[in-house]
Amino acid sequence: MTITGFHSIEEKIRSLFKNKDAAPSYKLFYSKPGPRVKKILEAAKEAGVTAEQVDDKKLDELVKDLDSTLQDHRGIVMTVSGQKKPAENLVDFDAWIKKHTTSKDESESGRETVIILDKITDPHNVGAIIRSCDQFGASLVIIPEHNSASNIATNEIIGRSSAGASAWVPVAIVKNLVRAAEQLKQAGFWIYGADAGGQNITSLSFAQKSAIIMGSEGSGIDALLQKNCDTIVSIPTCGKIDSLNVSVAAGVLLYEVYRSIIIQEK
Repeated sequence: MTITGFHSIEEKIRSLFKNKDAAPSYKLFYSKPGPRVKKILEAAKEAGVTAEQVDDKKLDELVKDLDSTLQDHRGIVMTVSGQKKPAENLVDFDAWIKKHTTSKDESESGRETVIILDKITDPHNVGAIIRSCDQFGASLVIIPEHNSASNIATNEIIGRSSAGASAWVPVAIVKNLVRAAEQLKQAGFWIYGADAGGQNITSLSFAQKSAIIMGSEGSGIDALLQKNCDTIVSIPTCGKIDSLNVSVAAGVLLYEVYRSIIIQEK
């Protein structure tokens, strides 16, 4: 695997401090060491990642098979040797939900926000949503195994689009989103579906345990999945076009959940 982008490389190195045994399989290649590159090289040395100075031709060769949006290496590239492995932030949903399931007699165990992505196939959108999840304290992103940007081959794009946040935000890839939503409800989560015809978010007080479902910009939330929603919510807008980009809408909703809960805690 090949990683480009200052943010993505920096966050990958930061994540290696938790697992220095993995460092030998990572290597940096750089050309002219500007201030940002020097900072990355210093962090890499502390994390046990080796680095080699090469010319730009070598860097261009390393990135030639990447998506065109990732080929702008800006003078530094990280490679991961050996067999491809799932990203470090991938978690098993059944194990995660088991830890978060409480009986009806138990009190809330603190703020939890989950976001479910239904048929979001553009990895750039997924990356941008993960970045918002990091900024607004979401606990988990759930992505379906099929009809989504869950393929491991898109991880580089997701990582760069998330500005490195994908190294930290837990992601669960599941076979059935309807089942996942049902499990969340059993664990005490209130399910919110995002749709233009829903209740205005400014009139809502979000639950301590909130799960937000974002559907595709074309077809919206799947009908069976929507039946599991406790509330359908919408973002008030004043523009001329139909709707917000899904990643922008997700960011707005995540902020509103964060803001609502922070107000409740004061």
